[in-house]
Amino acid sequence: MNIHKIAAIDIGSNSVRLLVANVLENGKKVVFKKSSLTRLPIRLGEDSFGRQAISEERTDLLETGMEAYQKIMAVHGVSHYRACATSALREARNGPAVVERIRQNTGVNIELIDGQEEARLIFQGDFLDNLKGQAKNFLYIDVGGGSTELTLFEGQKPRASRSFPIGTIRLLQKQVKPAQWTEMGEWIQRHAARLSGLMMVGSGGNINRTFKLSEKKKGQPMDLAELRAIKADLEQYEPEERMIRFDLNPDRSDVITHALEIYTRATEWAGAHQMIVPKKGLADGMVRDLYAGNLQ
Repeated sequence: MNIHKIAAIDIGSNSVRLLVANVLENGKKVVFKKSSLTRLPIRLGEDSFGRQAISEERTDLLETGMEAYQKIMAVHGVSHYRACATSALREARNGPAVVERIRQNTGVNIELIDGQEEARLIFQGDFLDNLKGQAKNFLYIDVGGGSTELTLFEGQKPRASRSFPIGTIRLLQKQVKPAQWTEMGEWIQRHAARLSGLMMVGSGGNINRTFKLSEKKKGQPMDLAELRAIKADLEQYEPEERMIRFDLNPDRSDVITHALEIYTRATEWAGAHQMIVPKKGLADGMVRDLYAGNLQ
């Protein structure tokens, strides 16, 4: 059996994640197993979406985080890695300068990727295989701090995709305009109207946490009514209280209700009643893409 160590660094608007995976080759069979997952609450989006530039303080935090991730990858014996940054770093005026500073000081080469590349990476590997038997037509939705990525699948094939600048950090900072909600709603309704039996597929840290709060078993869908109920329960409390009552981290407790606002609105617009949460995201797709491009 051959074992490869591959890592993915996902630099998002709310947090920065390092996923280290073991790729096990046993004949023709290939298995991906998570070895470790490290998450840092750097919140680049608070700078990028507010002042349109990453502050010196957060750049320092990102640099320190990348230094730590380099060491973690070295300990694991990682052979290949990829670091990708989404909307927060991409939209910041000084994003390229921050990327170059990180490269020079830590050796980590960060790529600024767009929504199309983000979607491509997420759908790598066994993402669609896990949905067979559960949904023929579905609307995939990934909610981040800076944007919401939507892809409509008909007969398990992607038919339309769109990225909207509506995210949890933008909502927290009251930067999302009514017209932007309207535009997203109209896009969903227009593309979902002709499909019957449409199901939602949710991705992102907040929906993963919501799924855990629902106490559903792996693979079970959540009903729209359950999403609404959990959102209403969370909204009864201030973020500080949510941390204790629902065992949430500080950087999750103040954005999870904003995320659920996006998920529930999108589900309603799509005319769907259930959501599957496969717990697959950008970092998982990056690992599979690295394996396919370098080791397969």
